[in-house]
Amino acid sequence: MSAASRPPYAAMVLAAGLGTRMQPFTADTAKPLLSVAGRTLLDYALDRLGEAGIARAVVNAHWHAEQVADRVRARAAREAGRMELVLQPEEELLGTGGAVVKALEAGALPKTEPFLMVNGDSLWLDGPIPAIQRLRQRFDPAELDVLLLVARAATVIGEVGAGDFAMDENGALRRRGENEIVPYVFAGVQMVSPGLFADAPSDPFSMNLIWDKAIETGRIAAIVHDGPWFHLSRPSDITDTERAIRDPLYGPSNT
Repeated sequence: MSAASRPPYAAMVLAAGLGTRMQPFTADTAKPLLSVAGRTLLDYALDRLGEAGIARAVVNAHWHAEQVADRVRARAAREAGRMELVLQPEEELLGTGGAVVKALEAGALPKTEPFLMVNGDSLWLDGPIPAIQRLRQRFDPAELDVLLLVARAATVIGEVGAGDFAMDENGALRRRGENEIVPYVFAGVQMVSPGLFADAPSDPFSMNLIWDKAIETGRIAAIVHDGPWFHLSRPSDITDTERAIRDPLYGPSNT
């Protein structure tokens, strides 16, 4: 099996954020532990990783970290023999990029093979081919350092603003310009090469820094998600998402 088609061994699940826009729900609960249709967002993410055959998932935790730790421990007991779960507590927020650096330094993520990153509050339903499988099939380390899953803004349940990216017919990305509206939003799932973090800052930093580096070298691309994706940023988004899960004909709200 070629490196481009081999399933990634590991994944980083980002579950440390404060979830401030989801207040008051996140005042006493970590955002990835909010329930949608009877299941936590974190469990949805781990379900997708397990279905994809990921052997190890690193879950970081900061806001209400003990809650996240309890959930990871409970899930790890059920995953025994299938997917190893590694808890990464963070006394201070390291940012999405800094969290990866810590996991790499600890040996929890591979230093020589691409791995997945999944936002702990990202919720999606797969199309005909699972999104993680599509990322794996498209990612070629010879030409890419970052491969993002993006969603068409017009189809998203939840507020997405002016979008994140424009994309050409080959999947090459550029960021949204000032006062511009672009059609694609980051869907919270990506595949990355560990080499991008070799010269990473020692201070907390965002994955935006890594993306900008890959954009400069032309080694970033995206695939468009072919199923429903839900942007959960406000309390009302939970109700809209639960309705959309029950009723596939329910579309994005304009309010």
